[in-house]
Parts: sequence; C-alpha cells; structure tokens
Amino acid sequence: MRVLITGATGLVGQEIVKLCHEKGIKINYLTTSKSKLVQHENYKGFYWNPKSQEIDANCFQGVNAIIHLAGATISKRWTPSYKKEIISSRTETTALLIDALKSTNHSVKQIVSASAIGIYPDSLTNYYDQNHNEISTSFLGQVVSVWEDAVNEFSKLNITVSKIRIGLVLSNKGGALAEIVKPIKLGLGSAFGNGEQWQSWIHIHDLANLFLYVLENNLAGVYNGVAPNPITNTELTKTVASVLKKPLFMPNIPKFFMKLVLGEMHIILFESQRVSSKKIADKGFLFEYNYLEPALENLL
Repeated sequence: MRVLITGATGLVGQEIVKLCHEKGIKINYLTTSKSKLVQHENYKGFYWNPKSQEIDANCFQGVNAIIHLAGATISKRWTPSYKKEIISSRTETTALLIDALKSTNHSVKQIVSASAIGIYPDSLTNYYDQNHNEISTSFLGQVVSVWEDAVNEFSKLNITVSKIRIGLVLSNKGGALAEIVKPIKLGLGSAFGNGEQWQSWIHIHDLANLFLYVLENNLAGVYNGVAPNPITNTELTKTVASVLKKPLFMPNIPKFFMKLVLGEMHIILFESQRVSSKKIADKGFLFEYNYLEPALENLL
C-alpha cells in the first residue's frame, strides 16, 4: 500500500509517517519546501505550492489513499489576514488535490482528512457525537464547516471520504501540552476561567492509530478523534501538576485577561466541547490511552 500525505512534517503527520513505516506502508508526501524533498522507496517527496496552484502530479503514482492534514496552525494570533490564511490553507490545498486528480490517471480510492471538534458549539452540558448538526457560530466553527465542505467534493470523484474531528492532541514533541506544562513547572499553573469547560483530548499515538484504522478498514464518514473520557480544564491542570509533582496554588486565570493577551484566539482555552468517541469504538478501534493520567505519565 502507498499513501499520499499532506502535512507529513507536522506534529500529527510525523507520528502517522512513523506508524506507516512500522506497518510497511509506503509514503508519498507533498511539501512546499524544495529543501525537504527526498526520494526513498518508502518515503518520496513531491513539490506543491497551493497559493500558485502548482502540484507535481507524479505524487499520485501508485497511491491508494490520501491522508490530508495540511492547514495553517490555529495557535497563532488571529489577525484579519491570518484568519483568511487559516481558511485558505485548508480550502486551497483541498481544491488543488481535487483538480489535480481530475486530470490524472490515478488509483486513489479513499481520502482521510483531518477536521476538528471546533465545529461543535460551546456547551457545558451537551455530549456531542457526529450526528449533531448545529455548527458553532465561532470562527473555528466556520473554519471547520468550510473545510469539511471542501473535502466532501472528493466524493464526486468516486473516492471514499473519511473525516476525523480532532480534539486536544497531547504530545511531548510540541503542541498544546508543552504550553500547558510550562507555567505548571514554574509553580504558576492554574485553570482558565471557572475551569468547568470540557476538554476532549487524545494521545498522539492513539490519534495516528485512529487515522490508519479508518484507512485500513475503509471506514467512510465522520469520526471524532478524541479519547473516551473527556475532562474539565480544572481536572486537566490538576492532573498535569500531579504527574509533574508540582503544587497548584495560583487563582484561576480570568477570561478578560486572556482576551487581552490573545485576542479572539482566547476561545481555544475557554470553549467547552464534551465529545464522544463511541462511533469509532463501536467499529472495533481500541484506545491505548482511555484515561488522562496514564497518557500524561507516558508523555511527561
């Protein structure tokens, strides 16, 4: 099997590449950086530039499926111009892949695309599964909605469409966990707001496994990329402090303060989404890390 991956050098992409190689799955990957192009039998790089609609169509040779992870990070201040980039980096890359496939002889049968739980509205009481139709009115809700609509266009090419709505990814190689750990290590850790907002998290190893499980079992539709046991922001902070054996005595950080510091992006810390992973579990997927404490002990 050969898989084409976009965003292969990102946090999640690197973990998926590692897992593919362990399973003997060969990889083609797309990169905007010509210096990152390598040509090995099991790891071949191809150049693309979504802004100028340029793509090396050889990237599809021998490829059975696409794992689509490309998109600008949301963990950067949301200026009006950067908000446009967050959206265009997802829609333009998707459209470029579709247009290239239309004019190429290919053997692609499935796409597994990243998505995000930011599509679900902010709620302390709801427990969301994939059948929930109401879309968050936040900027993130808007981003995920147009992103998923763009990915749905692959179905017009008779390609099976699978989407994984990713929660808070826990990794010791970067991402959110590193930022959560920093103040706690200094003894300055505290929850955000009232700390009651739900955090639906997943260990990066489980997330990479979930992508490949959906791929190898040809599972169509939307799946939530979250562990079975969401926790509140207060629980998350306390558990990280406990695993690091650090005290927690600071007062909670008020919302208005983080709004001053981060601007509109502060909603990442304060929105509450309690999300169910029952659908993928019912398909036979087994999480290695069901609970937060063992996941953190493994990573920290």
